[in-house]
Amino acid sequence: MTRPRFTDLFGSAKPVIAMAHLRPLPGTPLYDERAGVDGIVASLREDLEVLLAQGVDAVMFCNEGDRPYTLRAGLEGVATLARVVTELRPKDRPFGVDFLWDAHAALAVAAVTGASFIREVTTGVYESDMGLWNTDAASLLRERRRLGADHVQVLMNVTPEFASQIGTRSVGQVARSAVVSSLADAILVSGPMAGAEPDLSALTAASEAVDGAVPVLLNTGAKSTNIATFLTVADGVIVGSDLKVDGGTWNPVHPERVRRFMEAARS
Repeated sequence: MTRPRFTDLFGSAKPVIAMAHLRPLPGTPLYDERAGVDGIVASLREDLEVLLAQGVDAVMFCNEGDRPYTLRAGLEGVATLARVVTELRPKDRPFGVDFLWDAHAALAVAAVTGASFIREVTTGVYESDMGLWNTDAASLLRERRRLGADHVQVLMNVTPEFASQIGTRSVGQVARSAVVSSLADAILVSGPMAGAEPDLSALTAASEAVDGAVPVLLNTGAKSTNIATFLTVADGVIVGSDLKVDGGTWNPVHPERVRRFMEAARS
């Protein structure tokens, strides 16, 4: 079996990818006009210093503060994310980009900032908090080729938060299809919302279905108290909320919580 190229990005066999959550961007309801974009950069710089110092394997920049989320990014949001990533991208480890929920926006930012991966929902149709959600992996991967950005790997979330699949296929069937038909570089399994863990059975089903063709990662709900169990199945983890003050998704990163999580994951 060919070694998945995702695996070659990291020094760890089961990488920990920490979320670098941006405060609300310009044009969104919760944007802090007084602090401005400089305030977004300053607050995220503090979070990143903690995450990198505690030895996470990679970080992923994400516009987590832009509630309510949209399926199509605004130009000002894409521009702001590109500026923030360019200013703060780590020099000594991989980083990725996530735009909630516009895969083409994430790809564009990744292509111009040197990111190694994006996290998006690219397969299936869903009813969601954002309305009817129809995806298009074909157009995304064709755009990746047009931009000369084949180095940007696509981590495909097959159980997206804030949404329910329309159809009857199992998690395993969707995951296998995402690899074979949609050319996923990695599969992500999520709980029902940010910070909520999925059933271990869903992660197991996805892992068994792809049978080592690509890594399968835990995408939400990772905690210092459960990561040892999840990593018996998962090939890595994306973590955000548990690293924050009081475990709150939109709170600042807490050094002791990061240390505790990393110790649990490495054990």
